[in-house]
Amino acid sequence: MKKIKQISVFEHQRLLVGTNGFKQVHLDALLKLNEYHDGKYFEPIAKGLKFNQYVGIIQVNGLVIQIHPKADKDDDDSRWSGVLLNMLKACGKLKASSVGFANVNRKNLNLLEVYFELYLQEIDSLLRKGLVKKYRKQTKNTKALKGKLEFAGHLQKNIIHKERFYTTHQVYDENHLLHQVLYKALSIVSYFTKGTRLYDHVKRAQLNFPEVSNSNITKNQLENIKLNRKTKDYSYALELARLIILNFSPDISSGKEKMLSLLFDMNELWETYILKQLTKISDQYNFEISGQESKPFWGNNYLRPDIVLRKNDEAYIIDTKWKRPKLSASVNDLRQIYTYCRFWDAKKGILLYPGDSNFEFQDYKTDDYSKSEENEPKDIKHQCKLGMVDVFDSCGKNLNPDIGLDILRIIEVTI
Repeated sequence: MKKIKQISVFEHQRLLVGTNGFKQVHLDALLKLNEYHDGKYFEPIAKGLKFNQYVGIIQVNGLVIQIHPKADKDDDDSRWSGVLLNMLKACGKLKASSVGFANVNRKNLNLLEVYFELYLQEIDSLLRKGLVKKYRKQTKNTKALKGKLEFAGHLQKNIIHKERFYTTHQVYDENHLLHQVLYKALSIVSYFTKGTRLYDHVKRAQLNFPEVSNSNITKNQLENIKLNRKTKDYSYALELARLIILNFSPDISSGKEKMLSLLFDMNELWETYILKQLTKISDQYNFEISGQESKPFWGNNYLRPDIVLRKNDEAYIIDTKWKRPKLSASVNDLRQIYTYCRFWDAKKGILLYPGDSNFEFQDYKTDDYSKSEENEPKDIKHQCKLGMVDVFDSCGKNLNPDIGLDILRIIEVTI
């Protein structure tokens, strides 16, 4: 079998045609993918492209491109390779018990391989338990009269075969939408695992899977599948199947080669990760935490800070930013924090970046804002600072387990 080539890059890095097996056909496919997604993944440059903040993996035309996160461009590349998988696990987007995740420190670990292995484990589990059957209507020739006789079809198909009946009747089997979705994802996994250690596993799963209709699965169908008491065990397998099918592009490269991409916005992942880490310690340190609270601002426009923390009747605003500023925060970001502080009556707000520098709170230079409390006007001073938390622990290899406490110290919340 043809060996799949791999390229590892970091976010915001450039990749040029001729580099490590990256050919014009790959560039053309990626540019089409980018165009399909409104140009958010890459920036086209001469004879190549520059990656944006999206990280993950793309497989096309016998090439795998792994895009790793890296907040500090001057930092050692090697320690950032496992950050994405660890953050996905911490955010609940990967099960920590998977075999693939157990091998997270393997040199050539492939993100698709991790998700594929997870999916195959879920399929194996469902097959062992026994797949759920449902009633459905079927129209076909039968040797016994059952259900509704379709006269027009019967006369057309059975003029010679008098012993047959063309009927519409109910059958009770595994051929329903839920299994059609799972098998569709299984077929995609089969295509992209040729030549890998998982290919035999996929073929065994396909062999053990019951025969189902090979239907085109739409996004609308995937979004409208409802699980019940009997199918609750399908939840994670269905989640993975959705991820695989929705990120599959069968005709992105002129119909000759299929493409699969799993890309995550590091700004969104960083925000989710910080929210999860603060939520983990909120009960222990007696504070409330919420993400994406909204308040009406103007017309149909709403303000939504990333995170609002409350303790002892005080509110604190946290706006997460994955990409570190060159010198200081942008004026727009500082204005945004000020607006959030005014609407949430928060004295302090921070712009939270990955890093290890220390900054002090500074007052916004305003003197025209006061709030009435018990008929007495009260001046409110808002403060903002750039906060930086180390992504890694003291050893510099694993994610920082105390990142939540570090944030409380940065925002100067009494612990």
